[in-house]
Amino acid sequence: MPQEDRRRLDGRLSSLQFVIMVAFAILAVSFWVLQVVQHAKFNEIAENNHQRTLALRAPRGMVFDRDGHVLVENRHSYSISIVREQTKDLPRTVGLLASLLSVDEAVVREIVDRHRREPTFRPIVIVQDASLAQVAAVSAHHLELSDVVVEEVPTRQYPEGLAAHLFGYVGEVSDVQVAKGDGVKSGDIVGKAGIEQIYNNFLMGEDGIKTVVVNSIGREIPDRPGEEEVPPVEGKRLQLTIDADIQRAVEESFHAFGYQGAAVILEPATGEVLAFTSLPAYDPNAFAAGIDPASWAALKNDALLPLNDRAIQGRYSPGSTFKLAVATAALEEGVITPDFKVYCPGHANFFGRSFKCWKPGGHGTMDLRHAIEQSCNVYFYTIGNMTGIDAIHKWATLLGLGEKSGIDLPNEVQGLVPSPEWKRENTKNHEKWYAGETISVAIGQGAVALTPVSMAVYISTIANGGTRVTPHLLKAVDEGSGWKPVPAPPPHSQVALKAQTVAAIHEGLWMVVNGAGTGARARIAGHDVSGKTGTAQVISIEGGRTAAGKTTKDLRDHGWFVFFAPRDNPQIAGAVFVEHAVHGANAAPIAKQAMETFFAKKEKRPLPEPIKPQAPPAPPKEEQRVADGPNPANPANPVNHANPVNLVNPVNHANQD
Repeated sequence: MPQEDRRRLDGRLSSLQFVIMVAFAILAVSFWVLQVVQHAKFNEIAENNHQRTLALRAPRGMVFDRDGHVLVENRHSYSISIVREQTKDLPRTVGLLASLLSVDEAVVREIVDRHRREPTFRPIVIVQDASLAQVAAVSAHHLELSDVVVEEVPTRQYPEGLAAHLFGYVGEVSDVQVAKGDGVKSGDIVGKAGIEQIYNNFLMGEDGIKTVVVNSIGREIPDRPGEEEVPPVEGKRLQLTIDADIQRAVEESFHAFGYQGAAVILEPATGEVLAFTSLPAYDPNAFAAGIDPASWAALKNDALLPLNDRAIQGRYSPGSTFKLAVATAALEEGVITPDFKVYCPGHANFFGRSFKCWKPGGHGTMDLRHAIEQSCNVYFYTIGNMTGIDAIHKWATLLGLGEKSGIDLPNEVQGLVPSPEWKRENTKNHEKWYAGETISVAIGQGAVALTPVSMAVYISTIANGGTRVTPHLLKAVDEGSGWKPVPAPPPHSQVALKAQTVAAIHEGLWMVVNGAGTGARARIAGHDVSGKTGTAQVISIEGGRTAAGKTTKDLRDHGWFVFFAPRDNPQIAGAVFVEHAVHGANAAPIAKQAMETFFAKKEKRPLPEPIKPQAPPAPPKEEQRVADGPNPANPANPVNHANPVNLVNPVNHANQD
């Protein structure tokens, strides 16, 4: 063979040899990937050629009230799923299943597409909590739908229909939660709000597994070797501090009057939450098996905001209930004594401007106790001006206002007690604080905006003499070996209030209910109820005039009632907030019903009869809003008295959303 041909042949052989080596290298790498790197995956697929592994969903832990009554439990339901591994014609299965279930085919297709990246042997749940008719329809077509399985699963149930925002609701884990690696997998049911969310790790159990032998078309072959079952482990049981009877009394009272609002009732010595209400609410049962898009959209778009937890997310002007913080500041700073007197002719002049009292003829000469009883605006204008905004802010904060309460619920917002620093940081031109603005704050108006839960902490701190408790809901946990008490969280702070401060304010609050004050509707014979009403503006007087006929919003004033009982050894305390109740006195009957229930249980008496449905009582002519009017010429207070930041309170719940 010529030399040149030999070189050409050698070159070709070398190229062929190289190609063969590369091919074998690729095969070797591929075998290594398949047999080593992806061993687990393909082993699982191989096993599922003759075995099917089914997840056995663990029931979530049950929830009880402080007396052992069931508040949240589980019920049996059926889910209908597609196992794509057994599917020969997925579009056909989707179409037939949608027809049998009376569900839009596009909805079924969207569910399948959302889970398309998951292993094909893992069932995709199409319907949770299927009706018996749906189960029967699928079962009747089992020969045509060999790739569809019907499973019995536990589903969350809230039998009492109470405290929706407290319990929250459950739903399928989101892709974001799965990606975070929080120990959850696609398809898991987790808490989405309330204690279901905050204590999800306790309530969520451990799923079991069931391995069954299947034939070539995926049908289960019973009693064959290889079957295995690991039962699920139920979630931990929780006992809450909530008293279901008090909770029911509060909610039934709201409904009886047709009110919306919030109430938080505590043990003032410990911070245990006895009742927690936000209305209007939603039905958490609607979420248990997956809420449909139309129902979810209706809740989100509802003008009454049923998804908003007013107790921890609503911020409102406190009205005259804030006067207790001003009194505490003035007494503790030594600005006044309980016997300090102010003459009220029905108005008072500050910085060249007249500020009116709610009582046109005035209250005459008032000391602190009677000023609390009569809620004299002039008295609190005067001592607020003497005390100053810095001291008012300091003591209001120490009492729990303008701070998060720390309650064990998600998404609590912080209220606002304004200060000069706050105004500088939150106004466009870093405006200074005007002395005239302190006059508004002194009666709980202006920029003051507080949550009902912080108001409950506030009145509890006053009731117990200076300990700012941390409200909490979890009382005990049962991990399978009996109830184990959960230590109460420590108080946020503790301040030793002067004995004369506590005595004077307690006496004034007792007189509000048992004397000539506005809280008479909360009076309970033999129990020395103490409390304070408050009427909070939704919009200023001038704003109301401007908006008249030009708004669909309800501009009637809100009502507050903060309370504790008994006076000398408080065992129950709280705050009731009623939207558009016109006057704080209209919130008092709700508090009374809660307290009567509390004392009836304590004294082993029959519970009080529920309040019968009725129109709200007409308010007494006290603490009515005062038309201060504009004051453009006064440089000390160039903004409207009712709201020194904006004509409409910018953080008021009724307007913020």
